[in-house]
Order: sequence, then C-alpha cells, then structure tokens
Amino acid sequence: MKPINLARKLNQFNSHWDPHVIADYNENEVMVVKFQGDFPFHIHEDTDDFFLVLAGEMVMELQSESHPVRAGEVFIVPKGVTHRPRAEAECHVLLIEPKGVPNTGDPTTAAPKPRI
Repeated sequence: MKPINLARKLNQFNSHWDPHVIADYNENEVMVVKFQGDFPFHIHEDTDDFFLVLAGEMVMELQSESHPVRAGEVFIVPKGVTHRPRAEAECHVLLIEPKGVPNTGDPTTAAPKPRI
C-alpha cells in the first residue's frame, strides 16, 4: 500500500492507445494510457467504459454525437454503446475496467495490458 504517482507511471512509456495497469481495485484494473489520433469505433456489450482525462483533451465520438472531454473531466460510456475516443494532440487518461475486458471489446484485436 503506497501512493501511485500517475505522472511517473505515464513517463514510463511513450506509445499511444497502449493501456498500462497501475493498480487493482476490487475486480477492476486501474490503467493509464496516452491517446493521440483516432481509436477504432467499438462496443463493450457487458460493461461501461470509464475515462478520466488527466492532461490534455480528447473527444468521445458516439454514433450520433461527439463530446469534448478536458483535463479533470470524466466520461462514462454505457455498456452497449458504440464509441470511439480520439485526440488531436496527446492526452493522458486514467481508465477503470473490469479485469479481463479487452480495450476494443474484442479479445482478438485488443492491446495487451502490461503492469507497471
């Protein structure tokens, strides 16, 4: 049990769309990730998707609308909703997902989640 410095964790990697697990919370993984560019549209049938922007700004695109999400803001995509995060410039995001949930909603296309 120690504090986790999010900036230090984010400084350990440079890749985009590559979530890194920093802690476990109940049956969830807490991750940090860097976004830049467009992520593919995808869906999580059985779980909500939690995004907390730590630095920068992202846009959450849904099927019929889009929402800017700025540093200090949270966006939760309800399960079953097709969505795509994107960011013009690099932004830093904290994610919380149930353990084992693939970031694309499909295990065959999901990024690995290394623990740092």
